[in-house]
Amino acid sequence: MHRTDSHDDNDDKDVQEMRLLPAATALAAGAFAMLVSAGAATASTGEVAVFETELQPLTSYANPTGCHKLPMAAHVLVNQTDQPVRIYGDPFCLTPSLTVQPGHGSHVAPGSGSFSA
Repeated sequence: MHRTDSHDDNDDKDVQEMRLLPAATALAAGAFAMLVSAGAATASTGEVAVFETELQPLTSYANPTGCHKLPMAAHVLVNQTDQPVRIYGDPFCLTPSLTVQPGHGSHVAPGSGSFSA
């Protein structure tokens, strides 16, 4: 059978896609807003202190957020924030990590490690 009306199935698909576009845009915007607000809600308050040697003062990171490279001679990290921090064996916070809970500390390998809060 041959269709003789003025529109075809492609026109129907275009209309359906146009109807879905605002819903998809709203969904993506909502997801982005949730990610941004979740990141802000979990910002650490307090301090991460890093012990290097007896001859150096502690290195302190007040209210840390994101990834921080540890000092070359880092020996012990103490988490005095209200959130867990993660210790990594690389300077970019990309490798598997160890979680240090608030009020706890951990030995860290000297060299090129990092932590994230």
